[in-house]
Formats: sequence, C-alpha cells, structure tokens
Amino acid sequence: MKLDETDRKILERLQTDANITNAQLASEFNISPAGMLDRVKRLENSGIIRRYVALVDAEKAGKGMWAFTSVSLSVHQVNSLENFREEVKNFSEVLECYYVAGEEDFILKVALKDMREYEEFLLHKLTKIPGVNKIKTTFVLSSVKFDTKIDVAVNNKD
Repeated sequence: MKLDETDRKILERLQTDANITNAQLASEFNISPAGMLDRVKRLENSGIIRRYVALVDAEKAGKGMWAFTSVSLSVHQVNSLENFREEVKNFSEVLECYYVAGEEDFILKVALKDMREYEEFLLHKLTKIPGVNKIKTTFVLSSVKFDTKIDVAVNNKD
C-alpha cells in the first residue's frame, strides 16, 4: 500500500495517542469524520496498523527485571527451529523473540519479577525445549531509550 503524506501524519499521530477519537483526528487534519474513518480503516485493513495496545509500566506491574537471552540450538534443521519458535510463543515471560544470524540462533527479550523467577523460567521452561544447546543472558541495569514509535516518514518510502 502506498502511503501519502496525510497517511504518514495520521500514523505519527496515532502512535502518539491511539485513544484519540475519530472526530478529534478528523478535526486536526481538516478531513470529514467519514473520510478519516475510511483512511484509518484502510491503514488497518492493509496491516500497516496491526493493533492498538496499552503500554504497561513493567516495574509497576511487578515485572521490573528485564533480560536479553541468546539461545543456540544443537541442530539447525527446519523442524528443530520451528519447534523452538512454537514453544517460545507460549512463554508469557518472553516479550519478543528474534531468529538471528550470527553465533546465536535466537535472541529473547524477557520480563520477570526477579532472579528467582528467571531461574524458574530458565530451568523449567527454556532448557526443556529439545535442541537447546547454549544459553547466554544479559541483564538490563537501566533503560536508556524505550520507544515503540516507527518513523514512517523515513522508513516507508514507496
């Protein structure tokens, strides 16, 4: 889908405040409410807008310990890779999982309550996945930057 300048500005605005009403958004852009609704629906239906979510403060929600865990598998056949992917999708501790090139096969971003919870996750979940060969974890001391906003003006040049 080709984005025009108005689409890009709408995406920027929605990434700042997804709770804005259609009427408010239409007013800001001098577009009729029906026209704005059509534009937003088109962005949703095309998959550019995947979903709307609330950003939860992990620390206040009791999950203030974050870690990046690298995992290497012993076998690199399709079924082993797919099995790992499917297992990890079921772990609530895992916020993000990336299949990567390099020394490791996967990098997981995990959010936990404390070191005890990490140990439970490690011993009773992650190491139970067949084929896991090596695990390396880096614990986050503090967050320097955390943002979910995609700069559509720069990254989506059709």
